[in-house]
Amino acid sequence: MHPSINDIDTKRLPKHIAIIMDGNGRWAEEQGQERLYGHFHGVESVRNIVEGCAELGVGYLTLYAFSTENWDRPQQEVDGLMSLLVDTIHKEVPTLNKNNIQLHVIGDRNMLPPAVNLVLQEALDQTAANTGLNLIMALSYSSRWELVNAVKHIAIDVSEGKINPHSINQDTLQQYLSTSKFPDPELMIRTSGEYRISNFLLYQLAYAELYFTNTRWPEFRKENLYEAIVDFQNRERRFGKTGKQVKNEAEQV
Repeated sequence: MHPSINDIDTKRLPKHIAIIMDGNGRWAEEQGQERLYGHFHGVESVRNIVEGCAELGVGYLTLYAFSTENWDRPQQEVDGLMSLLVDTIHKEVPTLNKNNIQLHVIGDRNMLPPAVNLVLQEALDQTAANTGLNLIMALSYSSRWELVNAVKHIAIDVSEGKINPHSINQDTLQQYLSTSKFPDPELMIRTSGEYRISNFLLYQLAYAELYFTNTRWPEFRKENLYEAIVDFQNRERRFGKTGKQVKNEAEQV
């Protein structure tokens, strides 16, 4: 039996949840359907989980929608995904605005087709004033691409005298990442039974709690989200300290 929303301590929510939405293709194949059928049904899961996070009061939700490696998939699947992306974003903007959700995108947008970039930019502009949940879509994204990109830009700024190389620290690197405006994820969920991070937010997930579930993404719903959050809330987050230190610090607050 899944936990309910009443089992969640809303005072201890993860500020930022990141999700690897895995299993659309396999779910479709298990239904005897084409892989795109799974992606189509995965959209309903996105809708449901975005709504669930907004209802709870989660501040940031990052969804790994399309990796740079996904460009290597069969052309028919890639084309279908891009078409689905355009249609979905176009349809969902009114709902995002109604629920005060601001859309963000991270990834190499230069690789996206012009039609996708056009509808994306419209959605970003139309939701820019919203102040509720920050919904971050990772599109044509990979963490290694992001880190290489950050290093390139730091190198350019060093060569132009804008940065002293001896002053570079973790905060400097963080400012050059795609996620510079967002706090690091505290909870990372991966669906469909795979136990990998798959080039997703490698730097940002340094101290995130990782949660893996066998549930395929098209079947993942709010109840599954609640289960992941309850599991998160039952863990002791030590950040390299001992359990005793964490307990003593909590008692002093």
